[in-house]
Amino acid sequence: MAPRGRIRPVTRREQAATEGRDRLTEVRAAEGAPMAPFDWLLMLSAAGIWGSSFLFMDVALRFEHPGLVAWLRPGLGLCFLALVPGAWRPVERSDLPAIGLLGLLWMAIPLSMFPLAQTWIDSSIAGMMNSGMPVMTLVAGATFFGVRTHRLQVVGVVIGILGMVMVGIPTAAGGADGAVATGALGVFLVVVAISCYGLAANIAGPLQRRYGSPAVLVRVLVVATVATMPWGLVGLTDSDFAWSAVGSNLAVGLGGTGVAYVAAATLIGRVGPVRMSAVTYAVPVVAAVLGVVVLDESLGIWELGGLLILMAGAWMTTRVGPRSVGTPSD
Repeated sequence: MAPRGRIRPVTRREQAATEGRDRLTEVRAAEGAPMAPFDWLLMLSAAGIWGSSFLFMDVALRFEHPGLVAWLRPGLGLCFLALVPGAWRPVERSDLPAIGLLGLLWMAIPLSMFPLAQTWIDSSIAGMMNSGMPVMTLVAGATFFGVRTHRLQVVGVVIGILGMVMVGIPTAAGGADGAVATGALGVFLVVVAISCYGLAANIAGPLQRRYGSPAVLVRVLVVATVATMPWGLVGLTDSDFAWSAVGSNLAVGLGGTGVAYVAAATLIGRVGPVRMSAVTYAVPVVAAVLGVVVLDESLGIWELGGLLILMAGAWMTTRVGPRSVGTPSD
C-alpha cells in the first residue's frame, strides 16, 4: 500500500488568489449589469470630496508651497487609512513592485501635479480637466491590459474628451493670469496627472480584488508619502502658517486622499476601472460651482459648454451596451 501523502498547506498567495478569483467573478458579473444604488453612492461620495479638494488646495496654496501641499495630502491620507480595518492585511512580496508603481502613478505624481498646476490655472479649470481620466483609462486598459469596453462607452469617452478640450483651450491660450506659457503648462500638468490616474486605475483593480482596498491603499500611501517627502521638506521652508491652510490640508488629506480613495478603490472592484473612472465626470460640477461661488472665479461659454458635453459623456460611459469592443460577433 502506497504511503499516504501529506496535505500541503495553502500558501498566503494561493489563498489570496482564490479570494481574488471570487471577487473577480463578482466584478465581471457587476460589469455586465446596471450600477447598483450602492455603486452610485460610492461614485457621488468620491466625486463630491474630490470636487471640493480643488477649492481646498487653492486655499492652502495661498500660504503654502505646492510641494508641502503635495506631501501633506498622502501623509494625512495615510493616517486615515492606517486605522481602517483590513489595512495591514499581509500581501505577497511578488505584488510589492506593482504596489510601489501604484504609489507613484496613483498618488505621488498626480498629487504633485495638481497643486503645481493650480499655481497657474483656476481651481475650477483643474477640476473640470480632471474629467479626462476616463479617456486615459480606456486607452491604457485597451492597450496594455486587454480591457474590453462597450461601444457606447467608447462614444461616451470620445464625447468626454471633446468637452475636456473645450474646457482647456481658453486656459491654455491665456492662463488664469493671462500668461500663455503658464496657462499651457498648467493644463499640461493636469493632463500628465490624469494620464497617471488612467494607468493606475487598471493596475489597482486586480490588486484590490485580491487583498481588498485598504490593504493596497495604505501601502500605496506609504510609497507616495516617502516619494513626495523631499519636495515637501523644501516646500516647508517656503510656507507660512495659517489655520485656513491647516483646515484645507485636513480636508484634502483625510477626505480627498483617505475617504474618497477608499470609495473609488471599492468602486473599481465592484464595476471595473472604466465605469469607475466616470466618477471624474461629476467632479467638475462640484469644482466649477465652488470655484465660481466661493473663489469668485469666472467661466466662459466654452468652459460651460464643455462641462455640459462632459456630463453627456459621463452618462454614456455608465451605460451597459450589448457588445464590447474587440469582441467578435456571434
